[in-house]
Amino acid sequence: MTPTRLIFDKWGGHPHWEADALRLGDDEHGAWLGLPLGTSFTRPGVAFRTTELQVTLVPEAPFVATFYGRGGEAPCDLYVDITTVPVLDGPAVRATDLDLDVLRGWTGRVWVDDEDEFADHRARLGYPEEIVDLALSSCEQVRRAVGSALAPFDGPTAERWMHRLEEVMMTP
Repeated sequence: MTPTRLIFDKWGGHPHWEADALRLGDDEHGAWLGLPLGTSFTRPGVAFRTTELQVTLVPEAPFVATFYGRGGEAPCDLYVDITTVPVLDGPAVRATDLDLDVLRGWTGRVWVDDEDEFADHRARLGYPEEIVDLALSSCEQVRRAVGSALAPFDGPTAERWMHRLEEVMMTP
């Protein structure tokens, strides 16, 4: 397992969320990171610790997907941040969060969140049209894939990596 730092910023280089993770491995969908129970997430002025195991998929596509284990405080089982294409930069993963998120609730309901934030930032921060197009098309592709339960959003794909994280956490 390789320690890996997740570093998200907002458009214009403004700091956003950061957390430490473990690189569990890679498959045809991308790199998979594990976030143990109690992982610290920080951004300017805010910090919290996870209340469940999480695995995060870092694909070669403009999103980052986090799958949540049961039993914690997460309001959903899947949270997909629409981002620029993430860059694996040595021991770090870097991406710019483009506001839009696709969520799948514990009941299976799928929805897009933060469309108002995207509209505000698009105007106020001056997103270039190619970034707007990237965010909107990626959001729609992800929403359809999640709604259709296509891999890696099918359940078993992420469960394999969640089991891998559990194994790592039990190894002394």
